[in-house]
Amino acid sequence: MKEKGKILITGAGGFTGSHACEFFYNAGYDVIAAGRGNVSDPWRVKYYRCELTDSQEVDRMIGTIQPQFVLHLAGFNDASLSWMNPTIALEANVISTLYLVDALRRINPDCKIIVAGSALEFNPNSKDSLTSPYSLSKTMQTMIAQSWMKLYNMNIIIVRPSNLIGPGISNGICTKMAKVIVELEKANKSGKMDDLNINATRDFLDVRDAVSAYEILLRKGQNGEVYDISSGKVHCLLDIASIYQSLSSIPFEIVPQENPKLDHSLAKPPEKIMGLGWKPKIHIRKSLTDILEYQRERHKDI
Repeated sequence: MKEKGKILITGAGGFTGSHACEFFYNAGYDVIAAGRGNVSDPWRVKYYRCELTDSQEVDRMIGTIQPQFVLHLAGFNDASLSWMNPTIALEANVISTLYLVDALRRINPDCKIIVAGSALEFNPNSKDSLTSPYSLSKTMQTMIAQSWMKLYNMNIIIVRPSNLIGPGISNGICTKMAKVIVELEKANKSGKMDDLNINATRDFLDVRDAVSAYEILLRKGQNGEVYDISSGKVHCLLDIASIYQSLSSIPFEIVPQENPKLDHSLAKPPEKIMGLGWKPKIHIRKSLTDILEYQRERHKDI
């Protein structure tokens, strides 16, 4: 076992999970990456295949690994698709979390756990704030984690990350925009970035800053607390497109939506975790540069 302890990372094959495996391995942890299928292993981490919606498989995993830390990143993370697959979103986010925290309660109760919630969670006292089945599933996930913390005195922390961006396989808007640019560059011709809600705003945070925040919380975070993980700044999508224009040799036209919906998110200053010594370090231009370079490399032979 490495000096800093054994950490189980669920959802290791996903966008945030892959960055978390790399970060915690390089930081000196004994990393066990859990997921449904095989994941690439450039960091020489151990891999454990587990279906988190199967309680017996989850029990076996926890009994075998006996982690000191758990970073629970697995789940359904697409708000738009949740409208078509609400039960899948609920099963992936709610049932898997229930099985995981209850297995830890029974088998490994001293483990310190981070559960990744969402900035899209709604206020249960105000149903008007419910925006999608995804929002429902993440809110219920958090309620289960907090309830097990309270009822069984478990060591659980909730994080609510903002829109995470950076190099890697992602369905986020910044990656989608980069893919358009790479296609134009490959064709060596100017083009359009169509149907963009240029006034929509988001708090974008580099995923590598987020996983560094998770380690600080595993070491210093207070049991039962909810921590916003964000940059504390908002950018409109026109700003993002403009930065991409400056990074590409191919000019492209930004075509706004004809009837854009009101789509503004507020920046939540990450005051609680900044009080523990964390702050975001990666500038958004660096994040977008790395996204674009990743997509160029990934599509160069396609």
